[in-house]
Amino acid sequence: MTAAPALDIQKTTHSRLAETDFNNLEFGKYIADHMVLSDWKGGNWSKPVIVPFGELRMTPAILALHYGQAIFEGMKAFRRADGSITVFRPQKHHDRMNKSLERMCMPSISYDMFIQTLHTLIDVDRDWVPGGEGALYLRPLVFASESRLGVKVADQYKYVVLTSPVGPYYSKPFRLKVEDHYTRTAEGGPGFAKCAGNYGGAFYPTQVARQEGFDQVLWTDHKEHKYIDEVGMMNVMFVLNGKLVTPKLSSAILDGITRDSILTLAREAGITVEERRVSVDELAEGFKNKSLTEAFGAGTAAVVAPIAVINIHGTDYSLPPVAADSIQLRMKATLAGIRNGSIADKHNWNYIIPA
Repeated sequence: MTAAPALDIQKTTHSRLAETDFNNLEFGKYIADHMVLSDWKGGNWSKPVIVPFGELRMTPAILALHYGQAIFEGMKAFRRADGSITVFRPQKHHDRMNKSLERMCMPSISYDMFIQTLHTLIDVDRDWVPGGEGALYLRPLVFASESRLGVKVADQYKYVVLTSPVGPYYSKPFRLKVEDHYTRTAEGGPGFAKCAGNYGGAFYPTQVARQEGFDQVLWTDHKEHKYIDEVGMMNVMFVLNGKLVTPKLSSAILDGITRDSILTLAREAGITVEERRVSVDELAEGFKNKSLTEAFGAGTAAVVAPIAVINIHGTDYSLPPVAADSIQLRMKATLAGIRNGSIADKHNWNYIIPA
C-alpha cells in the first residue's frame, strides 16, 4: 500500500509547554500546542494540516450550532519507559467514530486519514505526553460547518483533532445516584453514539445530583427506570457473587473501548463475565445480602474508577473498601501493563509511535 503524503505542518512560534503545570493536570484544562484541521466539501475531505492551536473562523449560522450535527471520540496516548508513545486501540475508536458519524448523517473518515493525523500530531507534540500515570488525551471531533439556517443535513464539515495532557480523572472513589426520573437517551435513539447532544442533555440531571452531594448519575432505562444503563460518562460494572456483571449493549448504551477491553481480559483471566440486564432491585438486594462486592466505572477518561456509594431511591448503600486483589484493580493493572509493554499485547491493541 502506498504511504499517504506527509502532512503539512505549521509549527507554533510560542509553545505553552512551559506554562503547563504537569504536577497538577486538571482534566482538559491544558490544550497542547497544535491541532489537526480538514474540511469536507464537494464530497471529499481536504488534505489534513497541522497548525498551531487557536481560534477557528466561522459564522453563528453553522448548522452544528443549531441542529446538533457534532460527534467526537476520546482516546489516550501513553509514554513508555523507552521513550516511545503508544495509542491504545485506535482501530476500535475509529470504528466507533464512524458509527457515530453514520448515525448523525455525517461523512465517514478513512482509517488511513485517522491514524495518520493522530500519529503526526502526537509526534509533533510528543513533549506534551506525560509520564507515570498521566496520558495525552486525544479528542478527534467532527461538526457541521455549513452556514445555513434551514433544517437539513449539512454539505460541509470540519474534522479537528485536539490533545490535552491529563492525570487520573477520578482521584478517589465516587458517589452515584440512581436516576429514576430523567433519561439520558432511549432505545432507538443516538445513545450509542458519541454525539454532543447526549452530553449536553445530561448536564441538568447531573447538576441536580451534585447539588445533592453525588458525583455522577447512574442512568436507568427510559421506560420504567428499573434497569441500569451506564454512568454519566462511563460504562458501569459490578461484581455480584464473584461474577463480573455489566449491562448488555443496546442502542442506548455506548460501546465503550475500556469496557470491551476489561471484559476480554476478565474472560482470559478465568473470571465469569455476564453481559445482561441489571435491575436496580438486584443491586439493592446485592447490597443487603452482601453479594455485591465491587462496583466501578470503566471509560477512556477514568480508565477504572471505583464507586464508593450508590444511592437507590433515597437510601445510600456503601461498597466495601477496594481490596488489593479486587477484580477492578487487577484489570486496571493488566491494562496498564499492556500499554506500557510489561505485559504482552497479544491482541495488538497498541499503536506504537517510536521514540
